[in-house]
Amino acid sequence: MGLQDALLRTGTVEEFLKEVATLAAPLVDDGVLCATALPGQGRRVTATACTDQVAAELDELQSAQGDGPGLRAARRGEVVRIDDVSQHDRWRRFASRALAAGIRSSLSVPLMADGRPAGFLSLYGRRPHAFGPEVTRQARWFAAQASGALALAMRMASCNDLNDQLRSSMASRAIIEQALGVIMVTAHCPHDQALAKLKRDSQNTNVKIRDLAARIVTEATGQAPQTPRPFEEE
Repeated sequence: MGLQDALLRTGTVEEFLKEVATLAAPLVDDGVLCATALPGQGRRVTATACTDQVAAELDELQSAQGDGPGLRAARRGEVVRIDDVSQHDRWRRFASRALAAGIRSSLSVPLMADGRPAGFLSLYGRRPHAFGPEVTRQARWFAAQASGALALAMRMASCNDLNDQLRSSMASRAIIEQALGVIMVTAHCPHDQALAKLKRDSQNTNVKIRDLAARIVTEATGQAPQTPRPFEEE
């Protein structure tokens, strides 16, 4: 399936959303489209991939307003269709911006994961009533397939973020331990006293412990401190 291949080809949520938008493009006849991911609270946009700048602006407006057809579709888990933007008055700023850009109708389909909002798919048409029952059915089917893949992409991104945090923590710990070794030698003190001195000097100089530790190691060795290589590079 195209979505599975897209998941394997991409490394970030943003890249995956671009693939989703590309795969969903045949649903739109002479229109534009956006695929959007949401953070946990389901109100603001965290990542968007659009096939057109007009669609990007409309999704940005929804994010800024904290409401709109796409966000409503995601929060309620239901399809939101605007057959004629010129006759719509629920989201007036959205409708006004859409009309100014030549958009006359829209279809927003939720992307769900584990029963919670994961994002939404926005289709924008350049003519009224652009999205009939058949297009709506196809959009719902595609969104159902994309939902699981998007949830997995977001989990993978979360794992990558955690790995980056762990690597940063390991690097900081290694630099601090190197600095403590220098202090123990120069001050002729045990580990706990060296650590207390490092913390005290950090507070007195208003310099972060990691930065102060790096400075101590550099001054003692003439070289920047070495950090451990990631496990996958061993």
